Amino acid sequence: MTDVLFICTGNFYRSRFAEAVFNHHAEAMSLPERAFSRGLLAHIVDGELSPHTARAMAERKIPMHCTSLLPTALRIVDFTRARHVVALHEEEHRPMLAARYPDWVEKVRYWSVSDLPLAPEIALPQIEENVLRLLAELRPR
Repeated sequence: MTDVLFICTGNFYRSRFAEAVFNHHAEAMSLPERAFSRGLLAHIVDGELSPHTARAMAERKIPMHCTSLLPTALRIVDFTRARHVVALHEEEHRPMLAARYPDWVEKVRYWSVSDLPLAPEIALPQIEENVLRLLAELRPR
């Protein structure tokens, strides 16, 4: 079982960064948990990875293997693979989850990281802070 599922709209920017930060730090901390990410509307994305995400990963020296290769659409099986499910922006994602996956909507933890046009210089550090807090929760005592 993979431990953490990050969900956003396109699986191009926010959720991929959350996945990369989580996996990079979990690996460095020798934690067994790993993350993966999915998008509610991955079909709308044009490209493999947001340049904002790629740049932020490079600045933090996070290797590309810490995130998925391509945007991937969310499926029910993804919920069953994860012990923890996080949607990046409650106001944006809760209605989409309720419409498509009503049995799962209340089992998701919601953060408050808006999509563009919120500046990546604001959004990406917010994601990083939330991921580090989550890792601290998961770290064995």
